[in-house]
Amino acid sequence: MAARRRRRRLKKRTRRQLQLWGALAVGIAVVWVARHWSVVWPVLVAVLATAVVGGAGWVLLRAHRLAVGEDRAWRAQEEARVRELSMAEVDALSWQEFEAYVADLCRRDGCTKVVVSGKSGDLGADVVGYMADGRKLVIQCKKYAPHRSVSSQDMQKFVGTARLEHGADVALFVTTCRSFTKAALGLALRQDIVALHRDLLGAWAKGAHLETLMPLNGRGGGTRRRLPP
Repeated sequence: MAARRRRRRLKKRTRRQLQLWGALAVGIAVVWVARHWSVVWPVLVAVLATAVVGGAGWVLLRAHRLAVGEDRAWRAQEEARVRELSMAEVDALSWQEFEAYVADLCRRDGCTKVVVSGKSGDLGADVVGYMADGRKLVIQCKKYAPHRSVSSQDMQKFVGTARLEHGADVALFVTTCRSFTKAALGLALRQDIVALHRDLLGAWAKGAHLETLMPLNGRGGGTRRRLPP
């Protein structure tokens, strides 16, 4: 107990000493500033001005970054909404009209000698033409409901005929549904088939060039989580 009381007294004494030294340091600083005020005040003003300007700049930068982030998110949602509105018109087409529509998109992007099969038994070549650089283009069109997925079986049929039967340099699988199954998309990637699902088709319909969409090949989905079918 005696040792504990001594430690407490020592702590109190040390605290009082620190307070005294602190007060002394503050007093000395006040006296020094008072004597050299003509030199100190410009420095203080400069420091305060720098702090105010820096703080204001940080606030503005933070607000700008927040506004840019919100604007990007809004633009992405708006673009998805516009694509989906354009796809509503596509959904109203018959499968024959859909094939003709895809052919028109190809012609718009500079493809030549574009022909539409318009019949069953075409061995997957619903639309055939040539890219602007001369490569032969073969397209399989599947007009499915938005909630469906292109199956591996659908993709296998197209893989088996696109190049061996039709001599395609560019094989394109276009669908109105939102996705390909994992197996179907994996097969498309391995066999160099360009897979355009609903989101990418919507972008194509709104003016994106086919050449810019081809490298995406199945990516960019997700409309289903934001918009109703």
